[in-house]
Amino acid sequence: QVQLVESGGGLVQPGGSLRLSCAASGRFFSINAMGWYRQAPGKQRELVATIANGGNTNYADAVKGRFTISRDNAKNTVYLQMNSPKAEDTAVYYCNVGIVYYNHNSPTNYWGQGTQVTVSS
Repeated sequence: QVQLVESGGGLVQPGGSLRLSCAASGRFFSINAMGWYRQAPGKQRELVATIANGGNTNYADAVKGRFTISRDNAKNTVYLQMNSPKAEDTAVYYCNVGIVYYNHNSPTNYWGQGTQVTVSS
């Protein structure tokens, strides 16, 4: 009943910028924590950034100072602003959202479909 739709991926030049979006839809009570993960070819999926429902954020060391995670609770959407991307940031980016259903007291995690980000000149 819950779907996550990602958008905003594509080709970006080093030093440019890109903004990813992930919107949740369906029937649920609320959204808890949200986050972004990425997976490059031949590598494991890794955490990029997370944001709690109270706004507390956490970033991987590799993206600190360059990426910013934010959320719009009214739109059930999480964003990832990518500034000054590097070639090493090339990967498929996945959002993850904790969904709290009616009559449940803990969240269930859902993954977005993934969006390709390619950093190249």
